[in-house]
Amino acid sequence: MTKATNITWHDATISKEERRAQNGHGSVVLWFTGLSGSGKSTIANAVSHELFRQGINEYVLDGDNVRHGLNKDLGFSESDRNENIRRIGEVAKLFVDSGKIVTTAFISPFRSDRDGVRALFEEGEFVEVFIDCPLEECERRDPKQLYVKARRGEIKDFTGIDSPYEAPDYPEITVRSDQFSVEEAVEQILSYLREKNIL
Repeated sequence: MTKATNITWHDATISKEERRAQNGHGSVVLWFTGLSGSGKSTIANAVSHELFRQGINEYVLDGDNVRHGLNKDLGFSESDRNENIRRIGEVAKLFVDSGKIVTTAFISPFRSDRDGVRALFEEGEFVEVFIDCPLEECERRDPKQLYVKARRGEIKDFTGIDSPYEAPDYPEITVRSDQFSVEEAVEQILSYLREKNIL
């Protein structure tokens, strides 16, 4: 990868704190992680919709959508997955700096990658949301028929089948999506944001 040289960081005229003050709420990244089919995108979008309804500045970064543009040059090898998450972390940081609450829905299967993204943020700005759902239930749902293809050998290195998923050790929020409705999951996440005075 080509490294940029002869560059200097330029401080913004308007600070993150000033943007937060104008918005009337904090800014964080809600980093949704979990197996394919666990409900990450569904819950992330539902949280975003409710925040929008309440007048909160928010945005959703979805894994598939980002791969249509910013990360369309990346495949699914381990190194490409690492770079995918690194780029999303940097984009999410820009959103947090702009005073928004950004929700990201990415499998992000490796702890080291998620920890690397966490290190980009100040204390309390990175909220890991583990959408905990048993593999069997994710396979039963299989909304994109990815598990079927992976079991047939049509998709290689598929997380949960022939590539590992490393569950978070200490996520800020754990949502059991096989036990609670989307609405209950949204309320659980919003309650955390209220408790931490982000809302």
